[in-house]
Amino acid sequence: MDITYSDLIIIYEDNHLLVVVKPQGIPCCPDNSSQPNLLDLLKQYLIEKYNKPGDAYLGLVHRLDQPTGGVMVYAKSSKAARRLSDNLKNRSVAKRYFAITSSVPKSKKGILKNALYKDNNKNMVYCVPIATTGAKMAELEYKVLEEFNGMALVDINLITGRAHQARAQMAHIGSPIYGDKKYGGKSSKGEGIALWAVELRFPHPVTKDIMVFRVHPPIDELPWKSFDIESKLAVIK
Repeated sequence: MDITYSDLIIIYEDNHLLVVVKPQGIPCCPDNSSQPNLLDLLKQYLIEKYNKPGDAYLGLVHRLDQPTGGVMVYAKSSKAARRLSDNLKNRSVAKRYFAITSSVPKSKKGILKNALYKDNNKNMVYCVPIATTGAKMAELEYKVLEEFNGMALVDINLITGRAHQARAQMAHIGSPIYGDKKYGGKSSKGEGIALWAVELRFPHPVTKDIMVFRVHPPIDELPWKSFDIESKLAVIK
């Protein structure tokens, strides 16, 4: 993907935080590929904006899968990074996603608890028996908001933050996310995965004020434009 830091949308910035919209298709941090990643792009933004010599500090405190877009927070100081990481561990950070599933879940709402195992060679995550070596427990809460043409707009609240968690767990109940070929989701040519981090809620690492950020998915694109995203996003509490 041909992208520079000037293409990024920065929602909020202060001395401690940088909240941005992660575009779909780019990694949130360096990986084994040579393509641009969000962390390095944002460092370049800080270097140029503040005329910093050499490198700029920016802490990665949570992740989004490469195909997933939406709201992310980075830490501009080590103190902020440590406190945000602690908040993630004690679950005082709320991460909500909207997803469009390829089929309507049998239960319109529920809590999914699964042991997940990641096969690093295949870059796939599987729901496995709880005693499986290397498996980690994962939990999410979901609710169907709207249905259209055999698909569903689903509100997902991640209680834990495992790799590919929403993708693997929704596929496990027979409703893979639209566009997610890796986990069996239907897709059309040129359409990305319909999974978007719509809301991030956390206490500010210094002031302790509750920060809430919401970001719309690409509502003018399919399959998102088949659903009333605006009104559904407005009623999240």
